[in-house]
Amino acid sequence: MFFIKRKMLSYCERATDIPNTWRAMEALYASGKARAIGVSNFSVKKLGDLLEVARVPPAVNQVECHPAWQQPKLRAFCQSKSVHLSGYSPLGSPGTTWIEGDVLNNPILTEVAEKLGKTPAQARLLRGTGFVHETYGAYKSIEELWDGEL
Repeated sequence: MFFIKRKMLSYCERATDIPNTWRAMEALYASGKARAIGVSNFSVKKLGDLLEVARVPPAVNQVECHPAWQQPKLRAFCQSKSVHLSGYSPLGSPGTTWIEGDVLNNPILTEVAEKLGKTPAQARLLRGTGFVHETYGAYKSIEELWDGEL
């Protein structure tokens, strides 16, 4: 299990001076107080704007990412700029109004899981975008997720 200590700059709706905030993040990185710096919920445009002024590029962009919301343009942009895309809510966002469908009952995911002898959650989490593990009931720990094989 890996623990990554990083500082994240999260995009929000209120006016934020992103370049100045990023310079402060770069100072934390340069001082050794942060081993990595990154952003959260940055679109292609916001990330592109930041990269134009950044001396230290973000190591990661953490966004909601799962089979119902794959974000292919953002994924491709991050890959082209060597920014790791990390997904949160990898099992979907039950109860949200902007995405339809239940990730864990997706017929393709169910079929893949059956072929692998895994649950749909295991099949989803063990393949694809890196994710942030938080417990919302699907798995209590990484040990329950990982049985050593895929």
